[in-house]
Amino acid sequence: MSEARDTAMAALMARAAPGRAAVEDLVVVPVFAVAVALLLGALTMLATGVDLPTIGRSYVALAVGSVGSLNALSETLTAAVPLVLAGLGLALGFRAGLFNIGAEGQVLMGGMAAVALGIAWPGGPALMLVPGCLLAGALAGALYAGIAGWLRVATGAHEVISTIMLNLIAYRLVDYMLRQPFFQREGRADPISRSVPDAAELPRLLSGLDANLRVHAGIFVALGAVALAQWLLFRTRLGFEFRASGENPDAARYAGIRAGVVIVVAMALAGALAGLAGANQVTGVLGRASPGFSAGIGFDAIAVALLGRSHPWGVLVAALLFGALEAGGRQMQVDAGVSIDLIAIIQALIIVFIAAPLLVRALFPWGFSRGRTGGGA
Repeated sequence: MSEARDTAMAALMARAAPGRAAVEDLVVVPVFAVAVALLLGALTMLATGVDLPTIGRSYVALAVGSVGSLNALSETLTAAVPLVLAGLGLALGFRAGLFNIGAEGQVLMGGMAAVALGIAWPGGPALMLVPGCLLAGALAGALYAGIAGWLRVATGAHEVISTIMLNLIAYRLVDYMLRQPFFQREGRADPISRSVPDAAELPRLLSGLDANLRVHAGIFVALGAVALAQWLLFRTRLGFEFRASGENPDAARYAGIRAGVVIVVAMALAGALAGLAGANQVTGVLGRASPGFSAGIGFDAIAVALLGRSHPWGVLVAALLFGALEAGGRQMQVDAGVSIDLIAIIQALIIVFIAAPLLVRALFPWGFSRGRTGGGA
């Protein structure tokens, strides 16, 4: 029995430990996926009657609008920060074998918790209010995601179904809370919350240069979360248990890893990071809550986690790419008159090719090492 258990543990360590072969899945496949998506985006424009000069101008505008100026970089980073946080949470779940679709609801709960603390403590000092609001958002997201984890362990309810339902509950719950006297702005009949105090807002980093530059201190929170997730996944026992359970849950249980604990903890951590993304939005960008203030961040984060191959640094790069697409897409629409829906098409194409690494390898066999035919995360 002891020999069999040692064999199972050795097999898990071999599969869960990152190796050199993972570089192709983490770097090469996404690069080719993005390139093909941009090419097919151009073909889509061509097929809808857009001429070649306009296509060229649109992609130039995409680059200029995302990285071509200080304002463009500011908008790219501002859009990327919540995607980094929520994407990291989903990546942790994916590594543990859990497909969490509930980041959108967790973002909403985290944002509402941050607003609630700001409203309840209007005279608090910034040194306590800012971290307090972020912590409140993380805690609310963790508790909300923990419901799905507990349901999976206690009843066997699949997390895909339960998190989708929790998203719907979160939408309606936010609508309800925003009409309560505690939250609703005075003199307004529509569901808009009071603004968070100035002391609760994440400080803007470049406001001294230009008041319109929105990039804020949340970027440091995101970078810290990336480093922490990297350490957790690849330097701690808990991270090993996440990866081992995701690779082979039966072998992980046989090796003594407690599946129920892994599920609940992984879901709670994913929710905490998504809730932190929601708190980031209301304290760093919006200053208040309104219906649907998450703006699809939780769903975009799924694509970010997939594009980043569920690796913390990959998630960071993927979030920057999606932030650049969002910021540059607005410039495309202004300069070239191309519909912003094209950006959604490009994002969808990226996801399609990321989800089909074998197709990417078949299209670009010269970009991969010989003998590599699989495409694991």
